[in-house]
Amino acid sequence: MKTSDFDYELPEELIAQAPAPVRDECRLLVMDRMTGALQDKIFKDIYDFIEPGDVLVANETRVLPARLLGAKRGTGGSAEVFLLRPMPEAGVTSREATWEVLVRPGRRLKPGAVVEFAGPDGSVAMEAEIVDWAPGEGKGERVARLRTSQPSLDEALHAVGHTPLPPYIHGYEGDEEMYQTVYSRREASAAAPTAGLHFTPELIERIQAKGAAWHTVELQVGLDTFRIVDEEDPMQHAMHTETYSVSEEVVAAVDAAHERGSRVFAIGTTSVRSLESAWDIEAGRLLPRDMAKTNLFLLPGSEFHAVDCLVTNFHVPRSTLMMLVSAFSSRENVMNAYAHAIAQRYRMLSFGDAMLIC
Repeated sequence: MKTSDFDYELPEELIAQAPAPVRDECRLLVMDRMTGALQDKIFKDIYDFIEPGDVLVANETRVLPARLLGAKRGTGGSAEVFLLRPMPEAGVTSREATWEVLVRPGRRLKPGAVVEFAGPDGSVAMEAEIVDWAPGEGKGERVARLRTSQPSLDEALHAVGHTPLPPYIHGYEGDEEMYQTVYSRREASAAAPTAGLHFTPELIERIQAKGAAWHTVELQVGLDTFRIVDEEDPMQHAMHTETYSVSEEVVAAVDAAHERGSRVFAIGTTSVRSLESAWDIEAGRLLPRDMAKTNLFLLPGSEFHAVDCLVTNFHVPRSTLMMLVSAFSSRENVMNAYAHAIAQRYRMLSFGDAMLIC
């Protein structure tokens, strides 16, 4: 198995630069998990593939306004600070907190530098002092101390921050809420769990009225979700670590579904990673987790214990997500499905169309 096995030619014009005007009216490519047979549908048709007793599990995380555009104190030069993850003692509820961040331009933002961020009235609403290099991380990663004179960092973040979009989306000026799921709750992620973007409250209600259950987990999506695998041997790839939680209620719902012969639908790869990370090999069952860490790397040859069906978007070539989806079905089925999607001019990646693999 080589990383190049999960490569494909992605026409740039098919990378969606904006979401579908109506969330559940994007296209849906339905693939039989075993045979690879394909059907072209509309996303709201997913209702027809869900049976009473099935359980849907979605990632309820919300994207932070993590992209901060400011100016370096002393020179006035433009600078960007992207919040990656809070340090263990930090949060966004006080006036000071320490975060791991990604900075641009990295060569000018060394320890000791301070970046100031202006609020709507033009005054400085928050500052980030670079206090250290992030250990073992990339060239642009730092440790920064965030400070504000406003009542809280949370308030300051929402005054100066922007919802970060993937690097392949350029110039989007639409509603930033379209990059949040309708069921999102706590702000904790640097990127959206994009398979869930297609659900509307009405579609969720229809699914529940049919007799299927809707549950949520939380996995805090990191910026590494957009990385391609550089190593030609994917087993040499260092999988990033993310924080996730799976409640007792979700465990009970999944267990009950399987006991009665119903299926568990994971809404997105982050929901898959949450559920499969919560599977205890020794106990042979799903266990609840609270703010646990996972670097689970699912690729062909991996076993799936909790998930029976997968709702997912189309992914970047040579990514761990391509490998995960291929593991859930087969590389041949997935590559054939992608070839079909490109031939049929499906819209690709985060703002694009969706797949159901079942």
